[in-house]
Amino acid sequence: MNFDPEVIAKLAGPLLSLVVGAVIKHYTEARSRVVSFIGHVSAFTLQGEQNSVIHTHSVVVRNAGRKAAHNVRLTHGVLPINITVYPPVQHTIERNPDGAGEIVFPVLVPKEQVTVSYLYFPPLLWNQINLNTKSDEGFAKIINVIPIPQPSKGVIAAGWGLMFIGASFLFYWLVRLAIDAI
Repeated sequence: MNFDPEVIAKLAGPLLSLVVGAVIKHYTEARSRVVSFIGHVSAFTLQGEQNSVIHTHSVVVRNAGRKAAHNVRLTHGVLPINITVYPPVQHTIERNPDGAGEIVFPVLVPKEQVTVSYLYFPPLLWNQINLNTKSDEGFAKIINVIPIPQPSKGVIAAGWGLMFIGASFLFYWLVRLAIDAI
C-alpha cells in the first residue's frame, strides 16, 4: 500500500505543532514564576518650620506562574521601620542588628500580587534599600516596567492562530523533507 508523502506531511504538520506546543506549555507554565518591580519612587518636601524631606517607594512582587511560590523573601540592605504591605497578607519581618533584613511571605498563590511601600528619610535612597527577591524555587525576575495598553483578546487570539499556522507550515516541510530523504 502506497502512502502519498504530501498527505502524510499535511496531516503530520498540524498534529506535530499541537503536540510540541502542548509540551512546551506544560514545561513552561507548570511552575511558580516570581517577578518583582519598582512601583514608584517619590520625594516629598513638607512645608512648615523645618521643610523636611521624606522619601517613599514601593516594590511589587507577583507570582505570575501556575504554582504557589513558597518563602518569598525581599532582601534589604537597609530595612526601614515604616513599611506597609498591601493587601494585608501574612508576612514576617526578620531584622539583622546591622539594619539589614528580609520581609518573608510564607506563600504567594498563583497570580497573587503584593505591594510593599516604604517611607524613610534622607540620606537614605531607594536604591540602598532593596537588594533582591527570591523564593524556595529560585530568584525572582526583576523587570523594568513601562506602562503600555494591553492588546484585546481578539488580537491575542489572532497572534496565537498565526503562530499555529506558522508552526504547522514549518512541521509540514520538516515531515515532507524527512519522507523524501527516506
